[in-house]
Amino acid sequence: PAATAPPAPLRLLTFNAQHAAPDRARRQAAWLAQRRGADLVVLTEVGSGPGGRALLDALAQHGYPHLHAPRPGGADYSTVLASRSTPLEPVPTGIGFLPHRAPAAEIWVGGRRIRLLGLYVPSRGPQHRRNENKRAFQHAVTQALPGFLAGFDGPVIVTGDLNVVEPGHVPHYPVFGRWEYDFYRSFADAGLIDAYRAQHPAAPGHSWFGRGGNGYRFDHTFITTAHRPSVTACDYLHAPRHAGLSDHAAMHLTLTG
Repeated sequence: PAATAPPAPLRLLTFNAQHAAPDRARRQAAWLAQRRGADLVVLTEVGSGPGGRALLDALAQHGYPHLHAPRPGGADYSTVLASRSTPLEPVPTGIGFLPHRAPAAEIWVGGRRIRLLGLYVPSRGPQHRRNENKRAFQHAVTQALPGFLAGFDGPVIVTGDLNVVEPGHVPHYPVFGRWEYDFYRSFADAGLIDAYRAQHPAAPGHSWFGRGGNGYRFDHTFITTAHRPSVTACDYLHAPRHAGLSDHAAMHLTLTG
């Protein structure tokens, strides 16, 4: 019998755009287009003004014709899904609070269907609204995850800037509360596994650094537990952070098998 060809790899890059102004947004798009591992891109913290519009235009000009970019009703950040060659088929998420921060799509890669959800969790917020949007968004995601995964037997990937660290993070930061660690745990409860931690059990994996140089692992990628063997690489790329394109490292995932 003829040998069955393995599925084509899915190469995904997650990148925090840090509400870039137009010039930096265009440089971000150029950098992404040069990455072999950026066939599919999830961009978080995309601004709603001229910088965000410049980023979308530049992505299209640099070879990303497929975009799923729900825009906020007011001045808020959003999450964008972009694809070089694979069409994006938007799907409902069940996330009713700040849905522009949580777009989802299904894609065909190598003959298999994959579901993707990009997330940008609000930061702790100003003093007069401390954690209100963050709590509400996290609650909405936690409630929606089981339904989002239900009835879909292909790989499901959830990725983005969650603005939380994992339990046991090194170093420990007392500012994070139990409700934030519970949000991280909710992905495992829904049937997902931390792809980076599965590949690197002991690495710190810091993706953002404070002014004092302290590292935080804010950016995460999860995949359905049953498809963990398909993950062949999951790493942080610090080049865009060192080049001043963002204050976050990018995150790369390769899925094969």
